[in-house]
Amino acid sequence: MDPDPSQAFTVNQCIDQIAQKLAVAKLHYGHGAIDAQSEALWIVSKQLDLSPTETLDHLEQTLSHEQHQKALTIADQRIMTRKPLAYILGEAWLMGVPFFCSEQSIVPRSWIAELIVDGSLEPWLPADGKALDLCTGNGSLASLLALSCPDIHVSACDISMPALSVAARNVDRHGLNSQVELLDGDLWDALPEPNEDNLFDLIICNPPYVNASSMSALPAEYQAEPALALAGGDDGMDLIRRIIAHAPDYLSERGAILLEIGNEYENFKKAFPQISVIWMPVSAGEEQVLLIQAEDLR
Repeated sequence: MDPDPSQAFTVNQCIDQIAQKLAVAKLHYGHGAIDAQSEALWIVSKQLDLSPTETLDHLEQTLSHEQHQKALTIADQRIMTRKPLAYILGEAWLMGVPFFCSEQSIVPRSWIAELIVDGSLEPWLPADGKALDLCTGNGSLASLLALSCPDIHVSACDISMPALSVAARNVDRHGLNSQVELLDGDLWDALPEPNEDNLFDLIICNPPYVNASSMSALPAEYQAEPALALAGGDDGMDLIRRIIAHAPDYLSERGAILLEIGNEYENFKKAFPQISVIWMPVSAGEEQVLLIQAEDLR
């Protein structure tokens, strides 16, 4: 039974209360929060108009009755709908940066974000360089790249116009309209014909890569996202084959392409045994994100 709603709750007490509700409901996580406790923190932080990290400095603050009730209502909605919390709140955080979020695109998340923020990609990003975010979706990676490297130009493309509308809101939110160019089209079709003046120093891509067997077993939270942004065919490599086939045409001489493949390591190795890759360690492990230099694609 829930505690008396008229009781005054501190932030910390409300987080614990909601975390217990979420845990009992046996939800699935991975859309910006790793477990019930971190998702509860996110719900409560929204009521304070703070980031989840900032909220940790206000744990003993007393919530108003309205704030407490609204947090409980959101928790109940999360349990009832099984939708990602980011869709319910209309916002997600990636590497401490807020992004507008809606069901028109997948929730902002990618291990590539870690590599952008920690500077791992700087060797492939010269001053005044050009980068491409292929399959940009919500535009979060393109925005992070532009924020982290304010002297580069970023192109970002996607086949989904609804997703690009979300990306446009995020690019505008962070004041990046002059640095980030959004393009509509199916992979390379979104770009002009390559020539020596429009090649990219770095291409980043978090493509649809979930294999058919895994797609059929996805929990409700992932089924709430656009399948177009997740499904990668029988072995998860359908889009990646098309990406790798034409990447050399669009890369500068010393350029590189960075691909997230998630849990599809074995399928990638089977599909591309001849390609020399550099595995980029991230918090999820050393087989989630890979980098291929242009010279190894030619």
